[in-house]
Parts: sequence; structure tokens; C-alpha cells
Amino acid sequence: MKRLAYIDWMRGLACLLMFQTHCYDSWLRPDLHKTRLYGWSQLGGTLPAPLFIFLSGVSFALVTEKLREKGIAADAIARQTILRGAEVFGLGIAFRIQEYALGYKWVPWTDLLRVDVLNILGLSMMLMGVLCRFASSANVDVARTRSTIAALGAATAVAMLTPPLWTTWRPRFLPWPLESYINGVHTFAEPQHWLFPLFPWSAFAFAGLAVGFVIFREFARCKEAMLFGLIGVTGVAAVGLSLVFDASPVHLYAVYDYWHSNPNFLLLRCGVLLILLSLVYAWCRWGLAQKGFSPVIQLGQTSLLVYWVHIEFVYGRFSILPKHGCSITRATLGLIIIFLAMLALSTWRTTYRKRATALRRNSPAAAPAI
Repeated sequence: MKRLAYIDWMRGLACLLMFQTHCYDSWLRPDLHKTRLYGWSQLGGTLPAPLFIFLSGVSFALVTEKLREKGIAADAIARQTILRGAEVFGLGIAFRIQEYALGYKWVPWTDLLRVDVLNILGLSMMLMGVLCRFASSANVDVARTRSTIAALGAATAVAMLTPPLWTTWRPRFLPWPLESYINGVHTFAEPQHWLFPLFPWSAFAFAGLAVGFVIFREFARCKEAMLFGLIGVTGVAAVGLSLVFDASPVHLYAVYDYWHSNPNFLLLRCGVLLILLSLVYAWCRWGLAQKGFSPVIQLGQTSLLVYWVHIEFVYGRFSILPKHGCSITRATLGLIIIFLAMLALSTWRTTYRKRATALRRNSPAAAPAI
């Protein structure tokens, strides 16, 4: 299946933002956490997780559309996409086991059950597979319209249910490992904003799914530039509406927490994602993004691998610099090394995959019978 440069570029951007956030957070001395550099670094760190989850929805729509256009049965599409989500969820569990094993003796066993981004990414993909199955139709255009409406409805429902599920409607009857998938409570008394529960994080996946189905409509294929311009305008409008709603004296919830659980903040972040999508599309179509080798696109093509590996060399046992013991200059040098190392790893992975594919095609077993 043909890759879309702007999707890979956005994933690569998420990787870059993730690297700098993690490196400065892990390596800078505590007294440097009050600097402007650190503040901007952590602000940039609010984007990677929404980007990864949002783009998983866009890619999910692409895969589903291609399968539908090939005439594959709805049950088969659902089976394939849900199994892929289960695979990503399993990778999330494996990642937590690895982190626990490498940090044995100082990492609490409860970290094995922590709700991380891969866990929620896999679950979101499984839920999107279920949603697309129920929205399916013999007519591809009808299925696309139903899926778009259903995805928008699901994103809205998740956003609206998040505040009460974090406060007044908390499912306290569930064991904490299960409740944590609802609101990120983990082992604490209150939900934690640094974790990745289904509410609100799956809303980004459903929003991306809706955008994906819009992107792959016939109108979009004919007037792609116009569509992405409208996507950018929609993003600006979403940000404006979020600020207007936040300033309103009317609040729907007993507990109003704009920065963590409120739908208004999620609307703002979705608006930012739409603006970024529009700008990245323009950069990839008219800018320098595809002029020769693009490190950003390369990282985006192997984002799961570089996410997995870089964690150990920044936060884990094999950290290349002493944690919380570096100056800004030293931490920045470490960031450059991590970037170059992950780029090399990504390039190797892509080259290896291409060679393996070529060998399979040229093998005697793959040759057609005479």
C-alpha cells in the first residue's frame, strides 16, 4: 500500500518532539527545570501522543477504505483491523514487561499494569474496527459516510464522558488496573493526567478516523489542496471555539478542569492537530519535505521502533547520559546523538525490510509456475 508523505512527516515530527522532551526531562539537572528551554521543551511534549493516536485513526481509515474498495467482506475487514489493534496492544504489554525486567529492583511491579500510549493505541484500533464493522454497507460511499458520522459521534461521546468518569461517575467498583483504562487512576487516589486512559485519549483516534474518511472521499481526491485548506480553517475554528467555551460562565460539569479532562481542551488540541495536518500537507506538496532524503519522513516510517528503542537509552538502564545530572549543553549533545542513532536505526530497518521483500519476490517459491 502506497505511503502518504504527509502522514509519515507528521509521525516523524512527533518523534522529534518526543526525543527532545524525553532527553531534557531525563538528563537536565533539577535546577534547570525552571529554565525557559525546559518549559518550551515540555510544552512541545504535549503533542507527540495526540499526534500518534490521531494519525493511527487517519491510517486506519486508509486501510479500511482500500479493503472496502477491493470488495473484501465487512467481517473480514473487521477481523483484520481488530487483530492488528490486538497486536499493538500486545506490544504495549510486552513493552511494560521489558521496562520492568530492565528496571528490576527499583521499578514497582504495578508498572507492569500501567496504561501507556501503546496500550491505548491498540485498544483504540480495536474499537475503531468494531465501529467500522457496524457502519459498513454494501455501497462503499454509504459505508464511508456512515463511518465518518459514527467516528465523529464516538469522539464527541468520549470527550463529553471524560469529566464525570474522572470525577463524579468514577467506576470505583472496578479493580484499579481496570479502572485505570477508563480514567488513568493507576494506584493513586485520583486519575493521573500523565497516563493514557481511553477517556479522553481514544477521542483522538476517532477524530483521526473521521478526518481519514473525509480525506479519502472522491471530492478530496479531485480537490485535495482545497480540502486541506478547509481542514486548516476548521482547526482554527476549533481552537477559537475552545477558547470561547472556556471563557463562558456556563459550565456543564461539577468539576471543571480545562487542562486535563475537559472537552474544551480536547477540542483545542484537535484543532491544533488539524492545523498541523494542513501545514504539513502544504510542506510536503510545495515545500522541501520531499526534496531528496527526508530525515523526518524516514523517522515517521518506523515511529514504533524508534519510540521503543530510544526510551531505554534516555530513561532506562542504558541511558547514555547520567539522569538529572547534565547541563543544557551536554543534554543537547545527547539529544543530537539520540536523533542520529535513531535515524540510523530507522534507515537500517527500512533497508532491511526492502531487501527482505525483494528476496521473497525473487525466491523460487515466489516464481509463477510455467
